[in-house]
Amino acid sequence: MKLFDLTGKVALITGSSRGIGRAVAEALVEAGACVVISSRKQSKCEEVASAINAEYGAHRAIAVAANISDKSALQALVDETRRRLGRIDILVCNAATNPYYGPMGGISDEQFRKVLDNNVLANHWLIQMVAPDMIERQDGSIIVVSSIGGLMGSDVIGAYNISKAADFQLVRNLALEFGQHNIRVNAIAPGVIRTDFARALWEDPEALSKLQQSTPLGRIGEPRDIAGAAVFLASEASAFVSGQNIIIDGGSTIKGIL
Repeated sequence: MKLFDLTGKVALITGSSRGIGRAVAEALVEAGACVVISSRKQSKCEEVASAINAEYGAHRAIAVAANISDKSALQALVDETRRRLGRIDILVCNAATNPYYGPMGGISDEQFRKVLDNNVLANHWLIQMVAPDMIERQDGSIIVVSSIGGLMGSDVIGAYNISKAADFQLVRNLALEFGQHNIRVNAIAPGVIRTDFARALWEDPEALSKLQQSTPLGRIGEPRDIAGAAVFLASEASAFVSGQNIIIDGGSTIKGIL
């Protein structure tokens, strides 16, 4: 048995038209899986799926757009995946949002609800849609992309961090519920990664320098740095891993103030 072999597996990855999600999708395909590329815009999804198929062979990726804030759109995403690929063996909940930057005292109710709805409730919805078939097969891997923000406070992205802390508990709870069905549920917590989502944190040279100095490996992460953990959690290599959070941050969370 090849521990990291995903041949014949089907993986659905939200927020996979760019950044971490795209890197994860490409890595899963490299390991043998077929993938569903999903984000809000169908044209962007099709662009990525076409690029994957051109590099790895036809029918390795399909494109199905969905807005994670729309429950019916997520159900349509799951239904279309099953119709075209038969099942979902691996679910990667990667899509997230952060519409507000500033102290908690300034966030509107609408903005706070949007963060919690998109970063927590949407994951819950999607998992509940995918889980029944996994339970029937007695097999599956669910991965939630959280953040090291869920481990600390912030005076500018507090609501986002609260949502990511909730994702950690969502993973723990579902791992407990689904374990009897041989379904593993785990989280990945990236540090600062060079993506459009985190552009404000690395585009400014002074801010980037501070980030590099505060990270033992001396750099910020690249999307590809997250992909290996996703392959691990999706494969037999992690057959006895569930309810866990893998921190991928270059060591930044272990560095003290002295």
